[in-house]
Amino acid sequence: MSPTTAGPPVQTQRVTGGLLDPRQLLTSLPDAVRKLHPGAMVKNPVMFVVEVGALLTTLSAVKTPSVFAWVITVWLWLTAVFANLSEAVAEGRGKAQAETLRRTKTATVARRLVDWRPGAGTTAEEEVAAAQLRLGDHVVVEAGQIIPGDGDVVEGVASVDESAITGESAPVIRESGGDRSAVTGGTKVLSDRIVVKITSRPGETFIDRMIALVEGAARQKTPNEIALNILLASLTIIFLLAVVTLQPFAIYAHAEQTIVVLIALVVALIPTTIGALLSAIGIAGMDRLVQRNVLAMSGRAVEAAGDVNTLLLDKTGTITFGNRQAAEFLPVGGVDVDELADAAQLSSLADETPEGRSVVVLAKERHGLRARDEGELGRAEFVPFTAQTRMSGVNIQRRQVRKGAAAAVTAWVTTQGGHPGDEVQGVVERVSGAGGTPLVVAERTDGAARVLGVIHLKDVVKHGMRERFEELRRMGIRTVMITGDNPLTARAIADEAGVDDFLAEAAPEDKMALIRREQAGGKLVAMTGDGTNDAPALAQADVGVAMNTGTSAAKEAGNMVDLDSNPTKLIEIVEIGKQLLITRGALTTFSIANDVAKYFAIIPAMFAAVYPGLDRLNVMRLHSPTSAIASAIIFNALIIVALIPLALRGVRYRPSSAAALLSRNIRVYGLGGLVLPFLGIKLIDLIVQFIPGLR
Repeated sequence: MSPTTAGPPVQTQRVTGGLLDPRQLLTSLPDAVRKLHPGAMVKNPVMFVVEVGALLTTLSAVKTPSVFAWVITVWLWLTAVFANLSEAVAEGRGKAQAETLRRTKTATVARRLVDWRPGAGTTAEEEVAAAQLRLGDHVVVEAGQIIPGDGDVVEGVASVDESAITGESAPVIRESGGDRSAVTGGTKVLSDRIVVKITSRPGETFIDRMIALVEGAARQKTPNEIALNILLASLTIIFLLAVVTLQPFAIYAHAEQTIVVLIALVVALIPTTIGALLSAIGIAGMDRLVQRNVLAMSGRAVEAAGDVNTLLLDKTGTITFGNRQAAEFLPVGGVDVDELADAAQLSSLADETPEGRSVVVLAKERHGLRARDEGELGRAEFVPFTAQTRMSGVNIQRRQVRKGAAAAVTAWVTTQGGHPGDEVQGVVERVSGAGGTPLVVAERTDGAARVLGVIHLKDVVKHGMRERFEELRRMGIRTVMITGDNPLTARAIADEAGVDDFLAEAAPEDKMALIRREQAGGKLVAMTGDGTNDAPALAQADVGVAMNTGTSAAKEAGNMVDLDSNPTKLIEIVEIGKQLLITRGALTTFSIANDVAKYFAIIPAMFAAVYPGLDRLNVMRLHSPTSAIASAIIFNALIIVALIPLALRGVRYRPSSAAALLSRNIRVYGLGGLVLPFLGIKLIDLIVQFIPGLR
């Protein structure tokens, strides 16, 4: 059969969040100009007022030409274009990635199976374009071929390269049944053969949704963004009315102002800076998630992540490494710890479980015992671990060594004529009480069997988890560990990891009940999951992050999908959500403070000639009324471009209280928004005063 694509999958392009690339500005400029259409501009009331003002000053400049009128007109149009440019750049950042995804999708050919049935053997095939696949179709994919669409593996097992989607080079195993059956279109099978049932309709595949996301086509305004838009529109109306009513007073004072000056005053006073950058901030927030391989189904989910109060995390694989590991050898009956370590290592050589391998590693690292091979052990008879015996071991001539579950090994000791002893039972209970799992090691030589000691197995908490949970606590977020372990074990892990609370022996109904209790108290809840049994809780949570390796039900239920399937990324998602909210607040503070400075530039320039006392407000000592107004409008346009990188990158987030964040915003962005315009307008004034007509 021919391969299912003309070439290897193209690695998606990652877009960095650093300083703005000038080439991005040039590439996005045509889109910014197209967005000047009134139908598009009216969605942003602040910038729509700027566009209407630019149109009126254009008519005035044509009717009564002057250098001043044309300078104001040109910079008002530039202000409108720069506002659109910020949004166009934000939308354009993902286009390169979208193009590679689209090429992967359109270049793929599928081997569709005709009337496939489980266990039916050889089935007829037909080659069709991936875009022609329908919900419920079955396709076969072999090593070296591209999976043509989203689906579930219904037959076989294979190693899959998901780097074209996730950016991760390590292959993953996908197999029929269980929670590791989901596959994504555009990924490549590296080995074996699988049959995939297509679970997505044309135009609704994972790649389709990702293309729509990175191009910004599916982004909707969030509630906070809508509320801020209403606030900005209200401020615009207030300042518009203030300027309109100012003209009668000016006429009365024999200081009538031209339409150009009045419009310049309106544009300088309304919050144009945040109005221009607001949409870019929202798009960039979703883009930062894409760069971290998280697909958010809506901007609402990103924003909700910033307001999360309760974080539900699965213990296994999130807080702990997922496999219990040997932590300590505990000898009994006067046995030397090195002797116990040697016996534990020997009895674990035939144990291929992660726990068994960790015993060998601990013996090597703590006691310098390297693993022995079969040649060194002579005619050794290995006893592999099985779920039935719950033991593993080795027989070397007349010596028998066993290691396994406490009940299984103590029973073996008894059948071999030995007596486990009360000391062993005490150590076993102590390990269990600490939340660990005890494994007993015993041996039999010529006489009766005897117990050598206990191996303490424990869930190993990932490095740095306590510090991360402490950060979340400083954010005001309560963390809850979800586990199927018994309450004793769960408490031990929760205490070690530093979570605020835990839910032990958790069933799907328990997770749902916990989420509903939190939400009933007015809190927003986030959680991760990958199984079908997690789907109800993911759907109920305000922020539900499904793993890409999980089932289709889980991915459909959540409002985010983590392409890397890394449950700890939920913490990063919360940080990105908070960064989005903080960036919006910081730039709003800057914009309002910015307007205050422009007020001190324009008002004295308008009325100082009639009311000499107003000259005291001319703290910048600007050259003339015309140069002052022109400088303020030019600065108003340029500051938008200067702040685009900050809007895209986001304000750096540090865990702290709401009061501390407000104080920082006022101190840094409020003071900065007040001081920077004074410096900028003065610098521009020093330049424009040499231009004839602006002196």
